[in-house]
Amino acid sequence: MTKTLTGAPVHPAAETYVRDYEAGKLDRREFLARTTALGVTAAGAYGMIGLAQPAQAAEHMQQGGTLRMQMEVRALKDPRTFDWTQMAYVVSGWLEYLVEYNNDGSFQPMLLESWEVNDDATQYTLNVRQGVTWNDGTPFTAEDVAFNITRWCERDVEGNSMATRFAVIIDDETGEAMDGAIEVVDEHTVRLNLPAPDITLIAGMADYPAPIVPQDFSADQLLENQKGTGPYLNTGHEVGVRSTLVRNEGHEWWGYAAGKGAALDTIEFIDYGTDPVSWLAAAEAGEVDVLYETVGEFIDIFDSIGWQKSEVVSGATIVIRPNQLAEVNGMRPYEDVRVRQAIVKAVDNSVCLQLGYASRGVEANNHHVAPIHPEYAEVPRLEYDPEAAYALLEEAGMTDFEFELISIDDDWRRNTTDAVAAQLRDAGFNVTRTVLPGSTFWNDWTNYPFSSTNWNHRPLGTQILGLAYRTGEAWNEFGFSNEEFDSLLAEANSIADADARREVMARLEQILVDEGVTIQPYWRSLYRHAREGVVGADQHIAYLPQLYKLGLAA
Repeated sequence: MTKTLTGAPVHPAAETYVRDYEAGKLDRREFLARTTALGVTAAGAYGMIGLAQPAQAAEHMQQGGTLRMQMEVRALKDPRTFDWTQMAYVVSGWLEYLVEYNNDGSFQPMLLESWEVNDDATQYTLNVRQGVTWNDGTPFTAEDVAFNITRWCERDVEGNSMATRFAVIIDDETGEAMDGAIEVVDEHTVRLNLPAPDITLIAGMADYPAPIVPQDFSADQLLENQKGTGPYLNTGHEVGVRSTLVRNEGHEWWGYAAGKGAALDTIEFIDYGTDPVSWLAAAEAGEVDVLYETVGEFIDIFDSIGWQKSEVVSGATIVIRPNQLAEVNGMRPYEDVRVRQAIVKAVDNSVCLQLGYASRGVEANNHHVAPIHPEYAEVPRLEYDPEAAYALLEEAGMTDFEFELISIDDDWRRNTTDAVAAQLRDAGFNVTRTVLPGSTFWNDWTNYPFSSTNWNHRPLGTQILGLAYRTGEAWNEFGFSNEEFDSLLAEANSIADADARREVMARLEQILVDEGVTIQPYWRSLYRHAREGVVGADQHIAYLPQLYKLGLAA
């Protein structure tokens, strides 16, 4: 370790990143992501390149008031099994995170005060924020942090995607955390001892299924027993209708003294369904103040009514994927690589971007690693060739097979899937389109034989590949299993330097392309509109809930 001018320890790689930034090899966002993940504070990272950290929205807020957000109100469950950020928006009122990830690429401590990572990323020292209490008055300690990480490592809990993020310290035989991997050093220090390097753990702690629950937590009592460290409580949650957070006046939230904000008295999430027409009607009627997300042609429409727009370039995307494990009429049609390659070669990704997302993004190459990811490698997709696609279909004996392509009934996801179906038909495929309402679609989203799903941005490309494509993971909706891929992914996660990691990433991307695992046609720019007078509501690059930043202009 070296030290900054303030005396805080800094990973040796941070000095290399400064030189790369000054030489033009890294942009500011990538520099901030790399350095803060290693334990450099955001303020320190900005200072290392001679910049001041941007002012916080809290400086421009009035105290009090109610903010109403249009958002799907979903059923809640154990946070480690959350599969939609809308769930996290609700519970983050009282259940907070160890770390937060921001649009500038930085990782900032929340319930952690700081962290250090050793030179080869095999040991993480987590320094727990002092002075934090649960809302029943009991202190928040290192034991609470260790309890949560232990829960995250329970691999056999159905839907627990946090186990994917902490796979490096899970014992393959027990399906739980390895002995000695999670060490409580003292009341405010936790040490993670890894058997192999892994550079993704801090990013994993910042993801939306990672809110910190108390040691007496029961998922069945999530709303009945709202013990947490955050500034709000939920006073009513009706699925598909409304969920309301109100300030917990009886709790001295640590963030007030830290200048974090949480100025609002009340936050209401109101569900107007998936049709943006109803969102517009609510906005024009003065029933909402901010949208969860603005999509499609409604981006221009909300511009025209004078609402403020925020935009962020992201690694968010859609996949149109065959499930290799799915059975249809007693067979596994997508187990055949020729069928998968035929599907991919029949579709022009530029058409999907134009018709599905009004060209508000950039084309992708079907390997789910974005140019915004630090380890991105330029690997081309299979060539668009409808005639060759049909020839592969003939070779596989599948020209008479009926391909049922399923999507949710909304705007851009439905439109993108329609564009894929039309191109498959043009290439000679026999395609049936099935469009399902959200209440039905999400009940079984990982198991459909052939369907589309949206994926959020993650800070690292290796995170995405682990969550979506590693063998046996909870969110592996592709039914993809490849021993070489899994081994290469472990190797990539052990390499701290993104440039060196890129060499392994190129091989990972090539496997996904060659295997025809998915059509992943474009990367999305994300948008959100808010009425004038709303502050701190800029769209987040990964839709993460940071409710304390929301407020009304002073």
